Amino acid sequence: MLSRRSFLSGIAAAGAGLALARPVFAKPLSQAASMQTRAIPSSGERLPVIGMGSSGSFEVGNSAAELDPLREVLRRFFAGGATVIDTAPSYGTAEEMIGQLLEELGLRSKAFLATKLGTAGREAGLAQFQDSLKRLRTDKVELLQVHNLRDWRTQFEVIKELKAQGKTRYTGLTHYVDSGHDELAEVVRKVKPDFLQVNYSVVSRNAEQKVFPVARELGVAVLINRAFEDGRLFSRVQGKPLPSWAAEAGISSWAQAFLRFALSHPAVTTVIPATGKPDRQSDNLKAGSGPALTEAQRKSLIDTVG
Repeated sequence: MLSRRSFLSGIAAAGAGLALARPVFAKPLSQAASMQTRAIPSSGERLPVIGMGSSGSFEVGNSAAELDPLREVLRRFFAGGATVIDTAPSYGTAEEMIGQLLEELGLRSKAFLATKLGTAGREAGLAQFQDSLKRLRTDKVELLQVHNLRDWRTQFEVIKELKAQGKTRYTGLTHYVDSGHDELAEVVRKVKPDFLQVNYSVVSRNAEQKVFPVARELGVAVLINRAFEDGRLFSRVQGKPLPSWAAEAGISSWAQAFLRFALSHPAVTTVIPATGKPDRQSDNLKAGSGPALTEAQRKSLIDTVG
């Protein structure tokens, strides 16, 4: 399957499909005020609508060639008004690299850090969290989530204990595939977390059926993963121009269109696309401003990509 990276490289080499290409030398965003925010229902705290994942993108070594682009990714991220960074112990070296770079750049205080517990047993959960804190070079995180509902009964209780101790401010549950949505909705109803995280995109809209309604009913914030379908959406629009209404909506790339689609659902709080490329970071951040997509525009994207 054609990945986002290879697709965009091919477009650039061909010198065609300019509407699809990501800017090579995009300038960092400096107008933080342009980034829209949405409220966390349980607290009223507002979060920027574009955040950042770290699976794959921050799973790197410690060489300058690997870390220099990530430093710029983080600089642009915060300069653009974003704060939410999602990671997990299972994402290779991601926690370690995030912790190292945030400390080096003096940006930890600006970050809304989210990580996960993905193990079984109370003691294992506590130990995993302590390891995460060491790697992230911090004494607390803003959000702690049960990773893909693994041992959720035990791990959610651990997270509640840690919240009571001030080690995390918010509780959460995650999943990343449609087949987990029914269980996710059921568990959300049982434990009423502050956050849930789920996959949602132009072509994967199953979350609309049960997960989003429960989130809205109970006042649960929603993080969106896999908004690009791990890059596969870009192959679906290869050779296709952006919709005729894109410019009017303030959309100048397919990545922005896909992110704005996810944000167009009223249940969604923040979308967390992962990238290790500074120019792509700048482009993603642009999706954080502009008018909400209409139902007609949403349908147009569904029809085009589907």
